[in-house]
Amino acid sequence: MTKETKIIVGVLAGAALGATIALALSSDSTSDLKGKVSEWLADILDASKDKLTGLAEKATSVVDKVKDKAAEINA
Repeated sequence: MTKETKIIVGVLAGAALGATIALALSSDSTSDLKGKVSEWLADILDASKDKLTGLAEKATSVVDKVKDKAAEINA
């Protein structure tokens, strides 16, 4: 691909992306958009909490195993 072709493709892709975003934003009212974004962020936060809880449980398990092994070695 020549340099000019890459520039043209980039401009067309940018225009298509801009038009898509404009249509998406104009089709929803502001409150609907805020609601969707809020729900999306809440879902991400919930998923993160679940993963962190699982990670904390695994870490506690590993610490307990290490303590048990250390007790065996010291005995």
